[in-house]
Amino acid sequence: MSARLFTQPFQVLGWVGKGLLSLSLVGAVSVAAVAQEVETPSEVQPVDSLGDNGFSIPAADQLADEAGEAIASQQYTTAIEKLDEARRLYNQLSLYYEELAAFFLGIDTRQNQNNRNKALEAAQKRDEVTYQLALVYRTQDRPQDAIPLLMDIIRSQQPTRDLGAQAYQQLFEMGFVDDPYEQ
Repeated sequence: MSARLFTQPFQVLGWVGKGLLSLSLVGAVSVAAVAQEVETPSEVQPVDSLGDNGFSIPAADQLADEAGEAIASQQYTTAIEKLDEARRLYNQLSLYYEELAAFFLGIDTRQNQNNRNKALEAAQKRDEVTYQLALVYRTQDRPQDAIPLLMDIIRSQQPTRDLGAQAYQQLFEMGFVDDPYEQ
């Protein structure tokens, strides 16, 4: 009787496993069929070419440019929205490119380096947009919104790099820190 108790769960698992295997095979066939329909060289469109609707560094650049135009015309609410959206997009891109770089570590040096460079580019632009956003908050007399952003920049850039030192200088000018930092 005890042998029967031990074999029944394995029989159920065997049935479930066979069902999952057949479902995964069906799924693989349908995914392969869709991939064959879509992946012809003339139809593949790089994400960068999708313009401002894309999930790309140029799309985030476009948002940052629009924010700059809004700042120039003193439309600070619009500028805040565009800068915040660009900041989020740059951050997501940086994280994804960093993750892709890690996948290729020790496998393909070229892929690793290309994705790492894109991650660094997106992170740098994220920090620059974050700095602009903090400055807009300063002009709006909103230190409670500016200070966390400046801290994010220092965390990312360190105070030894230009942008990190500028962020620290802003904290000093706002009276958040008492001592200036001399590079």
